[in-house]
Amino acid sequence: MTEFITVALAAFFAAGLTMYSGFGLGTLMLPVFSVFFPVEMAVVATALVHGANNLFKVSLLGRHADREVVIRFGLAAVFAAILGALTLGWLARLSLQMGISVNETVVSEVTPVKIIIGLLMIGFALFEILPAFRKLQFDRKYLPLGGLLSGFFGGLSGHQGALRSAFLAKAGLTTERFVGSNAVIGFLVDLSRISVYIALFAFAGRNFEEFSAWPLVITGSLAAFCGVLVGKRYLHKVTMTGVQTLVGILLFGVGLALIVGIL
Repeated sequence: MTEFITVALAAFFAAGLTMYSGFGLGTLMLPVFSVFFPVEMAVVATALVHGANNLFKVSLLGRHADREVVIRFGLAAVFAAILGALTLGWLARLSLQMGISVNETVVSEVTPVKIIIGLLMIGFALFEILPAFRKLQFDRKYLPLGGLLSGFFGGLSGHQGALRSAFLAKAGLTTERFVGSNAVIGFLVDLSRISVYIALFAFAGRNFEEFSAWPLVITGSLAAFCGVLVGKRYLHKVTMTGVQTLVGILLFGVGLALIVGIL
């Protein structure tokens, strides 16, 4: 029973938060699922909850999505997500890690991938937090580049939303178009990486009869839906400046947590 309560609470609060930031659900749910399942199963479980949540957001807010942004950013993100997911399968066999020790006791472990993603997040955070960069916007010709970066790291580690939000927050979108576009692109990326994860899962000789996380996946998905509904209720009160500030703070926090090995 404890695991159901833990997963439900984490999914509810993270999904409510991700309505505005565009990311956070996968970042929180992966370590939660990792407590109860092996890491490869936790990755699949997190992706399933993330995908279900994005599909639900699309049904509610997809009509607000900016078509040009979805096409130019989303297609590049889908392609890159497939490459990232395949790269994850390759890196998983390398098991390269670096430890942070205190008095010869390893207190955390980080990988090169986490360090790279963390540094990118902190760099983007400065664009959201520092006043000198607050009004800066990316020309829409750079949307495919943003899609490639966020899609690749999304497939590689699941940290797709943070980089995506960093670009979309500077694309001159209204709050509704930001949230709607984020949801549609996020779902497309989730669909792509889940397909690759399933293929890699099967290639490794595993089958979904062994996948015992379904009860918690369903619990997390339903709780996330409730979080989205609560977040949607207050969406009209949130300004794009507030979204940029929230994105910046979370980017910096998550980036730092990845670098030091907390996430």
